[in-house]
Order: sequence, then structure tokens, then C-alpha cells
Amino acid sequence: MRFRWMRKKLPFDALISSANKCFEGVPGFGFSLVRRSALEQSKGNAHSLSLDLYEQSVYLEKTGQWRFTPPTHVVAAFLQAMKEHTEEGGVAGRLARYSRNQQRLVAGMKALGFRTLLNEKWLSPIIVTFLSPQHDNFDFNTFYDRIKAKGFVIYPGKLTVVDSFRLGCIGQLYDEQIDQVLAAIKVVLAEMQIDNGYAELPEENAVTAV
Repeated sequence: MRFRWMRKKLPFDALISSANKCFEGVPGFGFSLVRRSALEQSKGNAHSLSLDLYEQSVYLEKTGQWRFTPPTHVVAAFLQAMKEHTEEGGVAGRLARYSRNQQRLVAGMKALGFRTLLNEKWLSPIIVTFLSPQHDNFDFNTFYDRIKAKGFVIYPGKLTVVDSFRLGCIGQLYDEQIDQVLAAIKVVLAEMQIDNGYAELPEENAVTAV
């Protein structure tokens, strides 16, 4: 394929992604979109037998098959995911739902006293980082386990200088699921005898706080 529209917007030769995440397929294979001239120049340079994209491309064009045994169930799931992606309105339609999830989630968490690590304008519709409550009763592992017991898995904070945790907005999530996780967090706070999720952001990061 000749991805001419990509050349006009981003100066890259290749894009590699996976079957899951915002496509909402299941994990199991990756795919690449590579400028043909760059792919041809890579001939003989692969350090891996199974990840040799040039040889895979040549074999696929010649036989219509994968070089090695494909994850057929994952491919079938990806085809279904692509169908659902189109039916939802493509990138724009899915982004609209993820954005709605984020806005509903953040509003609900604020109502429980939580604060986001970043200012509102920097929040992502993919995943949102919240400050951990500065309460003597708060323990992340306990918080995590109790929420998990109610059917939801959250993420610990990463790459931050303050205690935090993250909640995802992507996947098969709609208003109902967002409301359910908010209800679960409210119950867990009560179980841990934490009156609200408020936390102060260190002064050096105050500029980014909501």
C-alpha cells in the first residue's frame, strides 16, 4: 500500500501497532505500515527470523499466507474489532466515546474529592492519573484489592514524583461501566474509613494541578 496521506502529515517511514488497545481487539499480534522503499532497503538487515518484515512481506505477496503459523483466533477477533470500529464511526466516533468516558470519570472522581495529577487541559481520553488520597487510612494495595474484588482493575501510578494511580477510559466502556467503577470507589473509600480522596500536590508541581 502507498500511504501518501501519511507523508503529508508525519515524516516517518513506518508505523507499528498492536491488535488491541483502542482497536479493542485482543492481544496476540502486531502490524506494521511501512513505506515500500524503506522496507526494500531493509532486506537482509533483520536480526530476527520471525520478525523479518521484509521477508514476511515478500512471502505474503507471493503466497497470501503468513510465513509462520498465524494466531487465527486473534486475527478473527481483529476483523470483528475493525467492523465494530467502523460501525462506531471510525476514529472520530471512538474518540468521542473515550472523551465522554474521561469527562464522566473525572467529574465523578472530583465529586469524591479526588484530584487529577495534570491540569484539565492536559488530560487524555486514554488514561487519567489521579493523586492518591493523603489520608492516614489510605494504602494503595488495599485500595487496589478492594476495587478488584468489585470487578475493576486499576493501574498504579508510574513516572510521577507523587503517589498516584491511573484509571483507563478506553475499551468496551460506556456510561454504565464508568458509573459502576465510581460507585465501587465510593464504597471502598467508605470501607477504608476515608471521608474523601483529596490530596495536595507538591508546590513545584502546582502549575499542573487542577
